[in-house]
Amino acid sequence: MENLSRDIVRTLLDIQGFNPPEPEFTEVYYRINALLDGLKHLDELDVYHTEPWPVLPFRGLPNRPNANAVTEEDLDTPPHVNNIAFMTIREQARLIKSKKLSPVELTKEYLGRIGKYDPQLYAFNHLISEESLKEAETAEKEIAAGKYRGPMHGIPIGVKDQMDIKGHPNTGGCDAYDDNVPDEDCTIISRFRQAGAIIMGTLATHEFHMGGTLEFLSKQSPRNPWDLTRNPAGSSAGSGSSVAAGLLSGSMGGDTGGSIRGPGSVNGIAGLRPSWSRLSRQGIFTLSWELDTAGPLARSAEDTAIMLQAIAGYDPKDPTTSQEAVPDYSKSLTGDISDLTVGILEEMMSDDVEPETKAIVTKAIDVLRDLGAKVESVSIPLIRKMPGVHTAICDGQAASYHRGHLRTRYFDYDYNTRVRLLVGCLIPAGLQTLAPRARALMGQTMLDVFEKYDILVGSTGQGPAGPIVTESPFKGPEEAQAFVMDRGGGTGSFSMAGAAAISIPAGFTKEGLPVGWHLGARPMDESTLFRVCHAFQQVTTHHQQHPPMLWSK
Repeated sequence: MENLSRDIVRTLLDIQGFNPPEPEFTEVYYRINALLDGLKHLDELDVYHTEPWPVLPFRGLPNRPNANAVTEEDLDTPPHVNNIAFMTIREQARLIKSKKLSPVELTKEYLGRIGKYDPQLYAFNHLISEESLKEAETAEKEIAAGKYRGPMHGIPIGVKDQMDIKGHPNTGGCDAYDDNVPDEDCTIISRFRQAGAIIMGTLATHEFHMGGTLEFLSKQSPRNPWDLTRNPAGSSAGSGSSVAAGLLSGSMGGDTGGSIRGPGSVNGIAGLRPSWSRLSRQGIFTLSWELDTAGPLARSAEDTAIMLQAIAGYDPKDPTTSQEAVPDYSKSLTGDISDLTVGILEEMMSDDVEPETKAIVTKAIDVLRDLGAKVESVSIPLIRKMPGVHTAICDGQAASYHRGHLRTRYFDYDYNTRVRLLVGCLIPAGLQTLAPRARALMGQTMLDVFEKYDILVGSTGQGPAGPIVTESPFKGPEEAQAFVMDRGGGTGSFSMAGAAAISIPAGFTKEGLPVGWHLGARPMDESTLFRVCHAFQQVTTHHQQHPPMLWSK
């Protein structure tokens, strides 16, 4: 396949109304050619006879004898820490239900911590302080009157700045949408309100959860609470750092290829990507409608189960949501995983993973053996044969969504966002439509593997949190190729399958930085994910470690 010349690239952009200046035109030129070089290898897979998925294929769930437990909501287990800001949602909920903790007290504690720590963390885009206090007062009165709604009642949370909250800006993390103020809540916010949760505000995100943003909405890069010189990953940057820093009880992020699981890993918390279609996406900025989902981040896997319970299920406002019944996730927290078979996914434990991180994750996997699970290695070679597929799907669909607004407010978009959207505008239709076929092949292959394995595990990322990046690393063709080919990786393959996946803390590096490990289950089987994670966290304490935050001024 011949490369597109500079003149052809310039002409194709001009036809669509774009005239990017240098150096971004040159970066677009190299990136589109790198992407085309990758996509041409799809010929080797013969994906032409694989039909794209119009909806997620659901194969049902196996019958597991050890899958149900008696709910332990009312057990008087003492919190793992005295500081209410770092208690888990389950611990806070028990205290709130028994009237030993006031929702107003908890909300004020978080508002105070946000005022103290966020000027250096840059986790929030928009703080809703007055309304959140009123919501806390309402929750307190309801609970005092015996109208307790459940474990989310009186719990303060934040959401990624991509979700509609009535009367408050939803910018998608981009100046181009600074005037976007919705007149109704999105479905997820509405369901959290019904559960009694307190909405504290919107959280910093890479623009439209694309990843790679260089200049954020606040003009400051979000920081990692374990080390301010490092990033909290993305795109759900503020969703990860705010929970880890004890500014919120939990948060909502968005995940297309790993944007919840990555922040979960490097911030030392749990980050859940639910099965595609398990949650409504109504009122949420889109990146790729084939792959996007929202999901919770919290200090324990059990907390993500509590949050998911409050919001999961079919939504008539979003026809892509599944009508599969939502189980009672608390019943899966048995502590018993002896009937499960776990596959160590070799492609997520390759030499790309830093040796120290691999050793930490390997030790975490050994805990599952000790708990009685059958553990063995498994390989899905196809994961490494999908160069550019994730980029073609995401950036192509994002370009179709943003093309009009990009023309009128071009320089209000971040530099890297502009480059990616322009590349998406240039993908030839034949290759653009080939990518969903490759995605379906990847998904079918992973679903076949799940016929044998209940859970697939590996390292969430290559290592702990990396440095803050504020300038494009682009220098030429090599950087362009790495940028379009590396996107998605192992985490992205679970997205392509519509699978349920989570990152939870595996341990810490010698520098004291958290490292997460990745667990995935077949679509609609979050219950098994929660069962394994809960069993692991019952016998380990990695998730109970919190950043000392000695950097506070």
